[in-house]
Amino acid sequence: MSLDRSESLFFELFSGLPRQGPGSAASTRRALQFVPHLNEESQILDVGCGTGAQTFVLSESTSAHIVAVDNHAPYIDVLHRKVCELNLTDRIQTLVADMRNLKFANEAFELIWCEGAIYNIGVETALREWRQFLTQDGHIVFTEVCWRHHTPPEPCKEFWAREYPDIGELNALLAAVESSGYSVVEHFPLNADAWWDGYYRPLQTNIADFRDRYRDARDAQELADRCQHEIEIWQMYSDYYGYEFCICRAN
Repeated sequence: MSLDRSESLFFELFSGLPRQGPGSAASTRRALQFVPHLNEESQILDVGCGTGAQTFVLSESTSAHIVAVDNHAPYIDVLHRKVCELNLTDRIQTLVADMRNLKFANEAFELIWCEGAIYNIGVETALREWRQFLTQDGHIVFTEVCWRHHTPPEPCKEFWAREYPDIGELNALLAAVESSGYSVVEHFPLNADAWWDGYYRPLQTNIADFRDRYRDARDAQELADRCQHEIEIWQMYSDYYGYEFCICRAN
């Protein structure tokens, strides 16, 4: 299926980035430490994998088999080429699939991983619908943006009201996990480096090049403006919100 112009511009602007959202190899490894008993027989499902920044950290840090899924075929193409180049086809399977309609056997995975993508269907929906794919006492690990303060400044509130109205406070996020039938094993915030070094700094470079390529295209410039505004909001108000890494065990 071909992309419409807005989608095409979006994916062009975000092409070539090391990852598709805030994160870092260090934070992935830190979260993985709280998931026990992974071995060469274990199966990991990496949902919303993008081009696989965390996929390769999971493969380097465990001996498990990994199924990496994303609904954007060009991302999967990039990931699959890297997998082939690194001779990891025996351990990493790539698949174009919609996280809203996953088709796997019951209890197929010891671990489901989702960095920066669970917001697409919502934490509670994901925890409920993906539970069937987990083994007994299996784990789901994800990142989700949440407020750090009760009263963020108005420009920050307005931005998130447009971009992600479901953003909530950390206590509400942890309560949602517990009410969905999981125990919170551990949680921690992503640090500033995971936002800037891993995501916004390379995106800033892409924005500048993108503006030059589309100097006379109003829709492209508006897209660049929105992304630039997101970076500026973070630079001014990052003390008020952030991603939380949540490690959850199925009850």
